[in-house]
Amino acid sequence: MTVKLRSTDLVKGFRQSAPYLNAHNGKTIVIMLGGEAIADSNFPRIVNDIALLTSLGLRIVLVYGARPQINQLLEAHNVSSPYHKRIRVTDKRTLELAKQAAGQLQLDITARFSMGLNNTPMAGSQIHIVSGNFIIAQPLGVDDGTDYHNSGRIRRIDCQAINRQLEQGAVVLLGPIASSVTGECFNLTSEEVATQLAIRLKADKLIGFCSEQGVLNDDGSVASEMLPHEAEQALQKLIENDADDCGTGRFLRGAITACLAGVPRSHLISYKEDGALIQELFSIDGIGTQIVMASAEKTRQAGIDDIGGILALIRPLEQDGILVRRSREQLEQEIGQFTIIERDGLIIGCAALYPFEDEGMAEMACVAIHPDYRDGDRGVILLNKLRQQAKSIGLKQLFVLTTRSLHWFLEQGFYESSVDQLPMAKKALYNFQRRSKILILEL
Repeated sequence: MTVKLRSTDLVKGFRQSAPYLNAHNGKTIVIMLGGEAIADSNFPRIVNDIALLTSLGLRIVLVYGARPQINQLLEAHNVSSPYHKRIRVTDKRTLELAKQAAGQLQLDITARFSMGLNNTPMAGSQIHIVSGNFIIAQPLGVDDGTDYHNSGRIRRIDCQAINRQLEQGAVVLLGPIASSVTGECFNLTSEEVATQLAIRLKADKLIGFCSEQGVLNDDGSVASEMLPHEAEQALQKLIENDADDCGTGRFLRGAITACLAGVPRSHLISYKEDGALIQELFSIDGIGTQIVMASAEKTRQAGIDDIGGILALIRPLEQDGILVRRSREQLEQEIGQFTIIERDGLIIGCAALYPFEDEGMAEMACVAIHPDYRDGDRGVILLNKLRQQAKSIGLKQLFVLTTRSLHWFLEQGFYESSVDQLPMAKKALYNFQRRSKILILEL
């Protein structure tokens, strides 16, 4: 009889997503959806994913654009609408068609949140969509002799009113048309609306959708993470290629502004990829590009709250005999010796430094890297960190005992030695049955 083994992919994925489920709960996220995304066949699934995020406790502000829909109406009515500095010049006739397109999209999106849930895991739940005059606009005026007419910019945002709706579990839906204190309507860019909302609401994330799965490197791969100055360089390349008005360019402008104003992370993903939003937020590596104020990975000294994460990292290696087993009690006593690499709240690397000051030596021990991150240079990062620590207290040598990683340590400048070269206290504890290789690095 053949026994069919059940796949553990679901279990593994769920376990990996658990830290993010907790981390995102109660966080405010501004999502920017251009008109191209709304017109795509994948849009209903994006709506379902946004509804799922709401059910998981995320506070969602959804900003939609209507550029292609406005263009279609302008073409159908034979109306010309020029651009000046990437902003549409909105005369009276263009404004009427823009209002028509934006109003239609608002109704369609609201309807989609209602009708799409019955055939999804969200069946039986109710998502409230709230729109209103949360944004007050003002005219752009005249620039270089060009009158923008009814193209405008944000004057103020009623953040208190938006937060009240978010606290009630509603999705706040805002479009590119906003009114002024004089009762006029103005056409805004969706990227400005989304960016300013993220900044003024002190959102945790700004998320944008474009046709590509993030910002592409020269070789066609996706840049997983960028600092603001790197995003500026990517935007400059788009400008040089006259492609900065694409979805990627518009998002980069907003993300750079948001990041520099204090929004911790901005994510760019593809509206064509089913589940891209879920993969980006609830997987270790994500799927698109994130613009961050600082790197998502931090190397720091461990604290008592990190014990659970370190144990989860080293237990599989202990079970395989690669590391010597440590009890939780031992780890609690020695936690001050550990340096960790943390990514999005998940400990993906650790190493401990045990000084033997009388002999001028220190042991580098319990070196572990998460399996999904072993292709990088995180082992070198930990080694350099511990090397600096040892040198700072006047030690001359660093040693390791290893059974599996001999060649890696040799590549880092260690050389093989013998038990006789170990500090007296360590020599007395050496396990001759384990027969670990002894390697020393001169500091």
